[in-house]
Amino acid sequence: QNYLDNFWPDLKAAHELFDSIVQARRERESESQENHGKEYPEHLPLEILEAGIKSGRYLQGALNVNKHRAQLEAFVRLQGFGSKDTG
Repeated sequence: QNYLDNFWPDLKAAHELFDSIVQARRERESESQENHGKEYPEHLPLEILEAGIKSGRYLQGALNVNKHRAQLEAFVRLQGFGSKDTG
């Protein structure tokens, strides 16, 4: 804010962008506090997920995203299904 005020006092678009970023950051911090520090809220309670994994209804794995093509390439590596000789 000080930089913009001192060096670019007449650049309205930059001041509007800065205000927009500050507001978005405040909203994100507020949402994070509501979600107990988690960036995204859980979709199902942990107890239901754990029971679903044990019963076989849900599968557990690690999400892998291609850092160069993140919007196009991603997959989930299932736990226990990493070797080539599994069916």
